[in-house]
Amino acid sequence: MDYTIKIGGEAGQGIQTVGASLARFFARCGYHVWSHQDYESRVRGGHNYFQIRFADHPVFCSLDRLDILVASDAASIERHMGEMAADGIVIYDSAGIKRRCDDPRCLDIPFSDIAVQAGGDRIMSTMAAVGAVLGLLKLDIGPLEGILQESLGRKGADVVGTNLKVAKAALAAASEACERCAFELATASAPRMLLDGAAAIGLGAIASGLKFYSGYPMTPSTPIMEYINSKSAEYGILVEQAEDEISAINMIQGASFAGVRSMTASAGGGFALMIEGLSLAGMTETPVVVAVGGRPAPATGLPTRTEQGDLLYVTFAGHGEFPRVVLAPGNHEQAFFLTNKAFDLAEKYQIPCIILYDQYFADALWTPEPFDLERLRYQDYRLRGEELRNTSGYKRHALTETGVSPLAIPGASANLVFTDSDEHDEDGHIIEDAETRVKMVQKRYFRKLPLIRQEIAGPEYYGPEDADVIIAGWGTNWGIMREAVDALSSEKKIAMMHFSELYPFPASETSDYLDRLASARHTICVENNARGQFAMLLQMETGFRFNDFISRYDGRPFTKESFLEEINAHT
Repeated sequence: MDYTIKIGGEAGQGIQTVGASLARFFARCGYHVWSHQDYESRVRGGHNYFQIRFADHPVFCSLDRLDILVASDAASIERHMGEMAADGIVIYDSAGIKRRCDDPRCLDIPFSDIAVQAGGDRIMSTMAAVGAVLGLLKLDIGPLEGILQESLGRKGADVVGTNLKVAKAALAAASEACERCAFELATASAPRMLLDGAAAIGLGAIASGLKFYSGYPMTPSTPIMEYINSKSAEYGILVEQAEDEISAINMIQGASFAGVRSMTASAGGGFALMIEGLSLAGMTETPVVVAVGGRPAPATGLPTRTEQGDLLYVTFAGHGEFPRVVLAPGNHEQAFFLTNKAFDLAEKYQIPCIILYDQYFADALWTPEPFDLERLRYQDYRLRGEELRNTSGYKRHALTETGVSPLAIPGASANLVFTDSDEHDEDGHIIEDAETRVKMVQKRYFRKLPLIRQEIAGPEYYGPEDADVIIAGWGTNWGIMREAVDALSSEKKIAMMHFSELYPFPASETSDYLDRLASARHTICVENNARGQFAMLLQMETGFRFNDFISRYDGRPFTKESFLEEINAHT
């Protein structure tokens, strides 16, 4: 069982409401879910869609083929009819879109009239659309009541009850009207966790002891701030919407210097404003975590679309030389644990850690397996309590064998905790001499970097050990590569190599990824950018060069069928 539903329409027509409700419903039924969205940067109008894939087996990417299309406007029928499976169904409200569809696959369901007749108003036509989809699938509406209670319960029992009545009425109407519907669904099982990529990052931050978040709204980072803010009272987190991104990164540095774990997030344009602050963190050795969401650029580009165009930018951003770690989750479980790792490494080595993701990932809803919380890292690397009070002769930037100096909290003891954005001595006071400058560069960079490199995990390898073809990629492309290997394994000796810990590259003694790549007959790098930035970075750092390259940079993610065609064309 493997079905795809697309809900299409204009901004303001409740596309997200219908899509999110259905995704939650399928997860509650125990099905595996993967969804993605495509929307324009406008409040009203345009063409948007929410696509859901649900199955009785794990799914990691979207398909091109549609089984059900919910058309909230005429443009959805015109644009997406060619994607329909031969036995697919299009449901629409002819009165609502002011036209009829004569294709035999089209089914006219009066969403607005059903909503009014069931005691609601026309705005509840979105819930009628949800009920109609469940009717086509012949599903029991039971789990929807709990979902409505959670999302609408604050508005009162009458609102919840009316929406449920509307959904039931639409379910009955669609089930009766669709005589040829023959969707075969697997038996429902235990409810599954469902979350989007932004929430996975936010959840990982909370689990890592986050106490201060500052950010300025910018797609696709805003959902991280919104998620953390929704949990702030429960976990004692201060969330501050800054006046701009410069303030945001300076605020989190102040909070980190004062002794609490802090974070900010933005997109490439906002991160550009943070770069001076990033270098300040590098000089003062202040732990900070920054999430950067990729979208097509330069300038505003396509602000609501997706791209992996910022890899080289974030890897080398900032004036001067200082170490940083760049992590790029490929799925929601990785996002949770890599965010946790970012906080750990940032504080352990007193460096900036960057979590690089993209718009597609931020919005994508997925049903991962329950997280093994035993894997979480939490160690407080700061001097506190008796350890702090008993420290004499404290120097904030003391020269050590590891390059990591004791990290104390200002005002918590008799010791002076001092630092400066100018080059400084061990006490943190400004200097001008060459000898101290050399020692501090060696401390910050050359002593720390080899130790950081030892903590970087090698790429995930999936497929036969003696693969002829290896497709390699990073970040969001984990899912599409994973499904491609499974789909092509009967035809080719193909494997995937997915990098989620991007910079620095792992030490040779901790990973044999270069030997694996060198032994393959054909290596293909897969990226959502034009230049092949990861391929460039790998060659720059290791000397390895891929044989081939598959790229997409139109602001849309790879989908399974077209991606398989690309691989077959390249092999």
